[in-house]
Amino acid sequence: MAKIPVSILAATGAVGQRFVQLLSKHPTFEIVSLAASERSAGKTYAEAANWVLAGGPPQSVAQMKVQEIDTNLEGRLAFSALPSSVAREVEPQFAEAGYIVCSNASAYRNAPDVPLLIPEINAEHIALLEKQKAERGWEGLIVTSPNCTTTGVAIPLKPLDKSFGVKQVFISSMQAISGAGYPGVASLDIMDNVVPYIGGEEDKVEEETRLLLGSIVDGERLPLDAAVTAHCNRVPVVDGHTVCLSVAFENPPSVEEAVEAMAKFRATKIVRDLPGVPEYPIWVTPEPDRPQPRRDRDNGNGMVITVGRVRPCNLLDLRMVTVSHNTLRGAASGAILNAELLAAEGYLK
Repeated sequence: MAKIPVSILAATGAVGQRFVQLLSKHPTFEIVSLAASERSAGKTYAEAANWVLAGGPPQSVAQMKVQEIDTNLEGRLAFSALPSSVAREVEPQFAEAGYIVCSNASAYRNAPDVPLLIPEINAEHIALLEKQKAERGWEGLIVTSPNCTTTGVAIPLKPLDKSFGVKQVFISSMQAISGAGYPGVASLDIMDNVVPYIGGEEDKVEEETRLLLGSIVDGERLPLDAAVTAHCNRVPVVDGHTVCLSVAFENPPSVEEAVEAMAKFRATKIVRDLPGVPEYPIWVTPEPDRPQPRRDRDNGNGMVITVGRVRPCNLLDLRMVTVSHNTLRGAASGAILNAELLAAEGYLK
């Protein structure tokens, strides 16, 4: 079968480079357009991209000319790594022009007619696209991926909520510097230090967790009826967000019951068949000193959430630690997985 042609918006930035790296070897998608700012347009990708990942730009795209970000790009499936301030204006222009936009930006995550997706846990939220089409009249569409920290929270909470009913969540994150993009946080600010503030992050984690674990009722998205609070911190780790969770339940499980629910969790059949989905999205490790970002962020090609230290909590019911790869599962790979779901559901025909 012919591959689906795709464009990457903001292709030269750190998340854009992840898209390029992953899509250059994807079984379903093929990069045909790379778009970036005016100062990059006209250059080859190798010239325009200050490559910050291991190795160099894939040879298949290194000599491809970078284009300006406009609605004349060849690939009608567009992966957006745009900053949110730019995405708010640009992404609707692409959707109106008939592009399928899989966005990594936060601009439209909370919009009531835009799906916020992690396919393993809320693929049914794709139904919001019917409301989007009816209300906005776009020829194309927008779907979004959640904040990179939220991903490591929502995925392990899904089977726990399904089995035991989540009612309160306390979150304390230790977030890698790559989550700030490139060049990220100044070395004199982050080395030998912890920065206990990431602008807007706590609100995103709290709201998006409830949206992802919510339900679709009569075409409307209803957030999970639970109290969620977050403390977000930047730490001197390159990749991999670590989150400490304490959770209260309607029907509190034992440690063994919680571990079993997470370890056995699998997506629906249509999602399990997507190329980028790990067989088991959650790996529960028994080691007392795991998970650790350096050792566990790459599990399942960076798509598995590693959970450890599941134990009773003196304040709520249970506590645990999670590690997720913030630029893979929490960014580019997550958006690509959303596109795979759109393809499987017939939206890319």
